[in-house]
Amino acid sequence: MRIGKDLVAAAATPMVLGILAEGESYGYAILARVSELSGGDLEWSDGMLYPLLHRLERQGHIVSSWGAAPNGRPRKHYRLQPSGADALAEARAQWAVVHRALERAWHGRDGGAELAIGGLA
Repeated sequence: MRIGKDLVAAAATPMVLGILAEGESYGYAILARVSELSGGDLEWSDGMLYPLLHRLERQGHIVSSWGAAPNGRPRKHYRLQPSGADALAEARAQWAVVHRALERAWHGRDGGAELAIGGLA
C-alpha cells in the first residue's frame, strides 16, 4: 500500500517521538522501527528522517550524543527530553480526536454499521 506524503508527514513527528519514548535510538534503528510498526507499509528515507531529527533537536524535544557502533564506527544516538514527552502527549491527544472523527465518518456516528460510499457498503 502506498501512503500519501501528507499523511506520512503528519504522522512523522509523533512516530519518532513515540519510538524515542521506548528508549534511546539511532537513525537506522528508527527507520527499521517505523517499518516494523507499520508492517512494512511505511518505508522512510534518510532524507526524511534526519531533517526531522534535527528539527526536533533544535526545538529541544530530543538530544543527541555520539557513541560507537559495535564495529567501532561513530553513531549518533537520540534521546527524548521532557519537552519531547510533553509534545508526544499533546500529539497523542490530537491524534485520538482525529481517529474518533474518522471512525465516526467511516462507520456512522455510533461506530456501528458502515455507511455506503459511492454505492458500496
